[in-house]
Amino acid sequence: MSETTSHPSSAESEAAAGGAAAVSVAPPPPGKVEREFTVKERSQTSMVVTRFLRHRLAIGSLVFFVLLVLVVYLAPHIFGLSYTTITAPSSLSPSLKYPMGTDEIGHNWLALVLRGARQSMNVAFIVALVSSAFGAPYGAIAAFYGGKIDALMMRIVDVILTLPFLVVVGALAEHFSGTWYTVAILLGVTGWVINARVTRGVVLSVRNQEFVEAARALGASDTRIIFRHLLPNVTGTLIVQATLDIATAILAEAGLSYLGLGIQPPDTSLGLLAQHTQGAIETRPWLFYFPCVMIVVICLSINFIGDGLRDALDPRQTRQRR
Repeated sequence: MSETTSHPSSAESEAAAGGAAAVSVAPPPPGKVEREFTVKERSQTSMVVTRFLRHRLAIGSLVFFVLLVLVVYLAPHIFGLSYTTITAPSSLSPSLKYPMGTDEIGHNWLALVLRGARQSMNVAFIVALVSSAFGAPYGAIAAFYGGKIDALMMRIVDVILTLPFLVVVGALAEHFSGTWYTVAILLGVTGWVINARVTRGVVLSVRNQEFVEAARALGASDTRIIFRHLLPNVTGTLIVQATLDIATAILAEAGLSYLGLGIQPPDTSLGLLAQHTQGAIETRPWLFYFPCVMIVVICLSINFIGDGLRDALDPRQTRQRR
Protein backbone atom coordinates (compact mmCIF):
# COMPACT_ATOMS: atom_id res chain seq x y z
CA MET A 1 0.00 0.00 0.00
CA SER A 2 1.33 3.26 -0.85
CA GLU A 3 1.58 5.87 1.92
CA THR A 4 -0.57 8.92 1.31
CA THR A 5 0.35 12.41 2.64
CA SER A 6 -2.45 14.89 3.24
CA HIS A 7 -1.75 18.61 2.82
CA PRO A 8 -3.92 21.23 4.53
CA SER A 9 -6.01 23.37 2.30
CA SER A 10 -5.43 27.14 1.94
CA ALA A 11 -8.59 27.94 3.93
CA GLU A 12 -7.42 25.77 6.80
CA SER A 13 -3.99 27.45 6.72
CA GLU A 14 -5.49 30.92 6.95
CA ALA A 15 -7.74 29.87 9.84
CA ALA A 16 -4.78 28.37 11.68
CA ALA A 17 -2.70 31.50 11.09
CA GLY A 18 -5.58 33.69 12.30
CA GLY A 19 -5.96 31.57 15.39
CA ALA A 20 -2.24 31.77 16.11
CA ALA A 21 -2.31 35.52 15.68
CA ALA A 22 -5.29 35.79 17.98
CA VAL A 23 -3.54 33.74 20.59
CA SER A 24 -0.31 35.74 20.28
CA VAL A 25 -1.95 39.13 21.04
CA ALA A 26 -0.67 40.25 24.43
CA PRO A 27 -3.17 41.67 26.92
CA PRO A 28 -2.89 45.36 27.84
CA PRO A 29 -0.44 46.05 30.65
CA PRO A 30 -1.97 46.16 34.11
CA GLY A 31 -3.20 49.57 35.21
CA LYS A 32 -3.78 50.76 31.64
CA VAL A 33 -7.53 50.99 31.01
CA GLU A 34 -9.04 52.40 27.87
CA ARG A 35 -11.31 55.36 28.57
CA GLU A 36 -13.55 57.57 26.54
CA PHE A 37 -11.89 60.67 28.01
CA THR A 38 -8.81 61.39 30.09
CA VAL A 39 -8.15 63.79 32.92
CA LYS A 40 -4.66 65.20 32.67
CA GLU A 41 -2.99 66.70 35.68
CA ARG A 42 -1.39 70.04 34.88
CA SER A 43 0.89 72.35 36.77
CA GLN A 44 -0.64 75.19 38.71
CA THR A 45 1.15 77.76 36.54
CA SER A 46 -0.21 76.35 33.28
CA MET A 47 -3.76 76.27 34.65
CA VAL A 48 -3.51 79.86 35.88
CA VAL A 49 -2.17 81.06 32.52
CA THR A 50 -4.88 79.15 30.62
CA ARG A 51 -7.69 80.58 32.74
CA PHE A 52 -6.26 84.10 32.51
CA LEU A 53 -5.99 83.90 28.70
CA ARG A 54 -9.70 83.11 28.54
CA HIS A 55 -10.51 86.43 30.21
CA ARG A 56 -10.57 88.66 27.13
CA LEU A 57 -11.17 91.91 28.98
CA ALA A 58 -8.21 91.24 31.28
CA ILE A 59 -5.95 90.34 28.34
CA GLY A 60 -6.93 93.49 26.48
CA SER A 61 -6.39 95.59 29.59
CA LEU A 62 -2.99 93.98 30.20
CA VAL A 63 -1.84 94.68 26.64
CA PHE A 64 -3.10 98.25 26.86
CA PHE A 65 -1.48 98.84 30.25
CA VAL A 66 1.88 97.45 29.12
CA LEU A 67 1.82 99.68 26.04
CA LEU A 68 0.84 102.66 28.18
CA VAL A 69 3.72 102.01 30.59
CA LEU A 70 6.17 101.78 27.66
CA VAL A 71 4.86 105.06 26.21
CA VAL A 72 4.97 106.85 29.58
CA TYR A 73 8.52 105.79 30.39
CA LEU A 74 10.14 105.67 26.93
CA ALA A 75 8.37 108.23 24.72
CA PRO A 76 9.86 111.33 26.43
CA HIS A 77 13.37 109.99 25.82
CA ILE A 78 12.72 108.76 22.29
CA PHE A 79 10.94 111.89 21.04
CA GLY A 80 12.74 114.42 23.25
CA LEU A 81 9.65 115.59 25.12
CA SER A 82 10.62 117.87 28.00
CA TYR A 83 8.04 118.89 30.57
CA THR A 84 10.13 121.86 31.74
CA THR A 85 11.00 123.43 28.37
CA ILE A 86 8.80 126.05 26.70
CA THR A 87 8.59 124.78 23.15
CA ALA A 88 5.53 126.46 21.60
CA PRO A 89 3.19 129.43 21.86
CA SER A 90 0.90 129.43 24.86
CA SER A 91 -2.64 128.06 24.98
CA LEU A 92 -2.57 126.16 21.71
CA SER A 93 -5.46 123.78 21.17
CA PRO A 94 -4.71 120.11 20.33
CA SER A 95 -3.23 119.63 16.87
CA LEU A 96 -1.16 117.13 14.93
CA LYS A 97 2.10 118.68 16.16
CA TYR A 98 0.88 119.10 19.74
CA PRO A 99 -1.69 116.30 20.33
CA MET A 100 -2.70 117.69 23.74
CA GLY A 101 -2.05 121.37 23.05
CA THR A 102 0.00 123.67 25.26
CA ASP A 103 -0.58 125.38 28.59
CA GLU A 104 -0.71 129.07 29.37
CA ILE A 105 3.09 129.32 29.43
CA GLY A 106 3.91 127.26 26.33
CA HIS A 107 4.75 123.84 27.77
CA ASN A 108 3.92 120.85 25.64
CA TRP A 109 0.91 119.40 27.51
CA LEU A 110 1.61 115.90 26.23
CA ALA A 111 5.05 116.00 27.88
CA LEU A 112 3.50 117.20 31.14
CA VAL A 113 0.79 114.51 31.11
CA LEU A 114 3.36 111.79 30.41
CA ARG A 115 5.52 113.11 33.24
CA GLY A 116 2.52 113.20 35.58
CA ALA A 117 1.49 109.66 34.64
CA ARG A 118 5.04 108.45 35.21
CA GLN A 119 5.23 109.93 38.70
CA SER A 120 1.77 108.64 39.59
CA MET A 121 2.78 105.13 38.43
CA ASN A 122 6.04 105.34 40.38
CA VAL A 123 4.05 106.14 43.51
CA ALA A 124 1.55 103.34 42.84
CA PHE A 125 4.19 100.65 42.27
CA ILE A 126 6.10 101.60 45.44
CA VAL A 127 2.89 101.65 47.48
CA ALA A 128 1.93 98.14 46.28
CA LEU A 129 5.44 96.85 47.08
CA VAL A 130 5.61 98.39 50.56
CA SER A 131 2.07 97.36 51.46
CA SER A 132 2.63 93.74 50.44
CA ALA A 133 6.11 93.47 51.95
CA PHE A 134 4.96 94.71 55.36
CA GLY A 135 1.28 93.78 55.51
CA ALA A 136 1.56 90.15 54.40
CA PRO A 137 4.08 88.99 57.09
CA TYR A 138 2.23 91.00 59.73
CA GLY A 139 -1.09 89.33 58.96
CA ALA A 140 0.48 85.87 58.67
CA ILE A 141 2.20 86.18 62.06
CA ALA A 142 -1.02 87.32 63.73
CA ALA A 143 -3.02 84.45 62.25
CA PHE A 144 -0.36 81.81 62.97
CA TYR A 145 -0.02 82.52 66.68
CA GLY A 146 -3.61 83.55 67.34
CA GLY A 147 -4.87 84.23 70.84
CA LYS A 148 -3.66 87.34 72.61
CA ILE A 149 -0.95 88.03 70.03
CA ASP A 150 -3.52 88.05 67.24
CA ALA A 151 -5.89 90.24 69.26
CA LEU A 152 -3.17 92.78 70.08
CA MET A 153 -1.84 92.97 66.51
CA MET A 154 -5.32 93.36 65.04
CA ARG A 155 -6.20 96.12 67.51
CA ILE A 156 -3.17 98.04 66.22
CA VAL A 157 -4.54 97.57 62.71
CA ASP A 158 -7.95 98.84 63.81
CA VAL A 159 -6.41 101.97 65.34
CA ILE A 160 -4.50 102.73 62.13
CA LEU A 161 -7.68 102.24 60.08
CA THR A 162 -9.46 104.89 62.14
CA LEU A 163 -6.88 107.56 61.28
CA PRO A 164 -7.83 110.08 58.56
CA PHE A 165 -5.09 108.80 56.31
CA LEU A 166 -5.35 111.53 53.66
CA VAL A 167 -4.84 114.19 56.32
CA VAL A 168 -1.97 112.30 57.96
CA VAL A 169 -0.19 111.54 54.68
CA GLY A 170 -0.76 115.06 53.37
CA ALA A 171 0.64 116.70 56.50
CA LEU A 172 3.70 114.42 56.57
CA ALA A 173 4.31 114.76 52.82
CA GLU A 174 4.27 118.55 53.05
CA HIS A 175 6.67 118.36 55.99
CA PHE A 176 9.07 116.17 53.97
CA SER A 177 9.06 118.47 50.90
CA GLY A 178 6.46 116.48 48.92
CA THR A 179 8.70 114.46 46.62
CA TRP A 180 7.16 111.49 44.82
CA TYR A 181 9.11 108.87 46.76
CA THR A 182 8.13 110.49 50.07
CA VAL A 183 4.46 110.38 49.10
CA ALA A 184 4.87 106.75 47.97
CA ILE A 185 6.48 105.59 51.20
CA LEU A 186 3.91 107.41 53.34
CA LEU A 187 1.01 105.91 51.38
CA GLY A 188 2.59 102.47 51.70
CA VAL A 189 3.24 102.80 55.42
CA THR A 190 -0.36 103.84 56.10
CA GLY A 191 -1.95 101.45 53.57
CA TRP A 192 -0.45 98.09 54.56
CA VAL A 193 -3.26 97.37 57.06
CA ILE A 194 -5.64 96.17 54.33
CA ASN A 195 -3.05 93.65 53.13
CA ALA A 196 -2.55 92.49 56.71
CA ARG A 197 -6.24 91.81 57.22
CA VAL A 198 -6.57 89.98 53.90
CA THR A 199 -3.50 87.83 54.60
CA ARG A 200 -4.69 87.04 58.10
CA GLY A 201 -8.02 85.79 56.79
CA VAL A 202 -6.38 83.43 54.29
CA VAL A 203 -3.78 82.11 56.76
CA LEU A 204 -6.49 81.39 59.34
CA SER A 205 -8.11 79.02 56.85
CA VAL A 206 -4.93 77.02 56.15
CA ARG A 207 -2.88 77.12 59.36
CA ASN A 208 -4.35 73.85 60.69
CA GLN A 209 -4.04 71.85 57.49
CA GLU A 210 -1.93 68.71 57.14
CA PHE A 211 1.10 70.29 55.47
CA VAL A 212 1.53 72.69 58.39
CA GLU A 213 1.28 69.84 60.91
CA ALA A 214 3.77 67.80 58.87
CA ALA A 215 6.26 70.66 58.81
CA ARG A 216 5.88 71.11 62.57
CA ALA A 217 6.37 67.37 63.13
CA LEU A 218 9.59 67.47 61.11
CA GLY A 219 10.95 70.14 63.42
CA ALA A 220 10.45 73.23 61.28
CA SER A 221 10.64 76.49 63.20
CA ASP A 222 7.73 78.93 63.37
CA THR A 223 9.58 81.35 61.10
CA ARG A 224 10.11 78.66 58.47
CA ILE A 225 6.48 77.56 58.62
CA ILE A 226 5.24 81.13 58.20
CA PHE A 227 7.56 82.20 55.39
CA ARG A 228 8.06 78.88 53.55
CA HIS A 229 4.68 77.21 53.93
CA LEU A 230 1.95 79.71 54.83
CA LEU A 231 2.87 82.84 52.86
CA PRO A 232 3.29 80.95 49.53
CA ASN A 233 -0.32 79.81 49.92
CA VAL A 234 -1.54 83.42 49.91
CA THR A 235 0.50 84.48 46.87
CA GLY A 236 -2.52 84.52 44.57
CA THR A 237 -4.53 86.64 46.98
CA LEU A 238 -1.61 89.04 47.40
CA ILE A 239 -1.19 89.43 43.64
CA VAL A 240 -4.84 90.38 43.25
CA GLN A 241 -4.61 92.72 46.25
CA ALA A 242 -1.51 94.35 44.73
CA THR A 243 -3.49 95.35 41.64
CA LEU A 244 -6.09 96.96 43.89
CA ASP A 245 -3.30 98.71 45.80
CA ILE A 246 -1.94 100.19 42.57
CA ALA A 247 -5.30 101.59 41.50
CA THR A 248 -6.04 102.88 45.01
CA ALA A 249 -2.61 104.51 45.27
CA ILE A 250 -3.06 106.37 41.97
CA LEU A 251 -6.40 107.74 43.16
CA ALA A 252 -4.98 108.62 46.59
CA GLU A 253 -1.97 110.41 45.11
CA ALA A 254 -4.21 112.26 42.66
CA GLY A 255 -6.46 113.37 45.52
CA LEU A 256 -3.54 114.53 47.66
CA SER A 257 -1.93 116.43 44.78
CA TYR A 258 -5.26 117.97 43.82
CA LEU A 259 -5.54 119.31 47.38
CA GLY A 260 -1.96 120.58 47.22
CA LEU A 261 -0.74 118.04 49.82
CA GLY A 262 0.99 115.56 47.53
CA ILE A 263 3.77 115.98 44.97
CA GLN A 264 4.91 119.59 44.84
CA PRO A 265 6.31 121.72 41.98
CA PRO A 266 8.65 121.83 40.11
CA ASP A 267 7.72 118.14 39.76
CA THR A 268 4.23 117.21 38.68
CA SER A 269 1.62 114.46 38.77
CA LEU A 270 -1.78 113.82 37.23
CA GLY A 271 -3.59 115.17 40.27
CA LEU A 272 -1.43 118.29 40.35
CA LEU A 273 -2.06 118.94 36.65
CA ALA A 274 -5.81 118.69 37.22
CA GLN A 275 -5.56 121.05 40.19
CA HIS A 276 -3.58 123.65 38.23
CA THR A 277 -5.98 123.66 35.28
CA GLN A 278 -9.37 123.50 37.00
CA GLY A 279 -9.81 127.24 36.43
CA ALA A 280 -9.41 126.77 32.65
CA ILE A 281 -12.11 124.13 32.29
CA GLU A 282 -14.38 126.53 30.37
CA THR A 283 -11.79 128.28 28.19
CA ARG A 284 -9.25 125.45 27.62
CA PRO A 285 -11.00 122.25 28.74
CA TRP A 286 -8.41 119.91 27.19
CA LEU A 287 -5.90 120.95 29.84
CA PHE A 288 -8.19 119.62 32.57
CA TYR A 289 -9.68 116.58 30.87
CA PHE A 290 -6.51 114.91 29.58
CA PRO A 291 -5.00 114.27 33.07
CA CYS A 292 -8.38 113.18 34.41
CA VAL A 293 -8.96 110.78 31.55
CA MET A 294 -5.48 109.34 32.08
CA ILE A 295 -6.29 108.65 35.74
CA VAL A 296 -9.55 106.90 34.85
CA VAL A 297 -7.98 104.83 32.07
CA ILE A 298 -5.09 103.63 34.24
CA CYS A 299 -7.34 102.66 37.14
CA LEU A 300 -9.88 100.87 34.92
CA SER A 301 -7.23 98.83 33.12
CA ILE A 302 -5.62 97.79 36.41
CA ASN A 303 -8.99 96.82 37.89
CA PHE A 304 -9.81 94.68 34.85
CA ILE A 305 -6.42 92.97 35.13
CA GLY A 306 -7.14 92.31 38.80
CA ASP A 307 -10.51 90.75 37.90
CA GLY A 308 -8.82 88.40 35.45
CA LEU A 309 -6.14 87.42 37.96
CA ARG A 310 -8.76 86.78 40.62
CA ASP A 311 -10.61 84.38 38.32
CA ALA A 312 -7.40 82.69 37.15
CA LEU A 313 -5.99 82.18 40.64
CA ASP A 314 -9.16 80.53 41.99
CA PRO A 315 -7.72 77.69 44.10
CA ARG A 316 -10.88 75.57 43.78
CA GLN A 317 -10.06 74.78 40.14
CA THR A 318 -7.32 72.15 40.44
CA ARG A 319 -7.95 70.03 37.35
CA GLN A 320 -8.69 70.81 33.74
CA ARG A 321 -10.41 68.29 31.52
CA ARG A 322 -9.14 67.76 28.02
